[in-house]
Amino acid sequence: MSKETILMIEDERPIAETLLYALGREGFGTHWSMTGAEGLAWFRGHRPSLVVLDIGLPDCNGLDLCREIRAESQVPILFLSARAEEVDRIIGLELGGDDYVTKPFSPREVVARIRSILRRVGGPHSESDASEEPPQAIGPFVEDKEKMRISYYGEALDLSRYEYRLLSLFLGRPGKVFSREEILSRAWEEPEMTMDRTVDAHIKSIRKKMRAIRDEDDPIRTVRGVGYALEL
Repeated sequence: MSKETILMIEDERPIAETLLYALGREGFGTHWSMTGAEGLAWFRGHRPSLVVLDIGLPDCNGLDLCREIRAESQVPILFLSARAEEVDRIIGLELGGDDYVTKPFSPREVVARIRSILRRVGGPHSESDASEEPPQAIGPFVEDKEKMRISYYGEALDLSRYEYRLLSLFLGRPGKVFSREEILSRAWEEPEMTMDRTVDAHIKSIRKKMRAIRDEDDPIRTVRGVGYALEL
């Protein structure tokens, strides 16, 4: 089995070298790019297992680069940033980031987060009980659990992994109100490492993608500001 390769797009040499060393010790293959343009070119030619992406790059904004990557791939992305404000974290997650780590950080923690993300990518959520199960129609939605795909009014939604898990959770129990904490515990393997506002960010993204297909009343309801439910 070939080892997983991590693409690091980071312009600060000390940070990059520290993380490259930590990743190498854990058996990962690595490639380091100092600019967004170089990193995107390498990404398109090699398709790494995960991208570690600095937001403050010399030639572009890492958030814009995330948009470009997301337009063509669902590769996991872990943001590195000196910006610790909650709004920056939420924006990064809304754009499709899988995790967000602020500087300064522990290299061991970053490696642990990378391992956690990669476990979820290949994870157990899509195996046995979803295997060979035919697509299920629920109101205007059709869910294909084997392919981890959900269609809305006949058109496939371009969902990230977490967006799929959230919407699949709602489709499994229409009308049930899920708190943010309950959603995190069901859709994330390590909810203690995730902010509850992450749920809001991903649901906002799902709503935007649904409106792009059919701009009508939103079936995902916010209930008393503390929970969510899908009403069909």
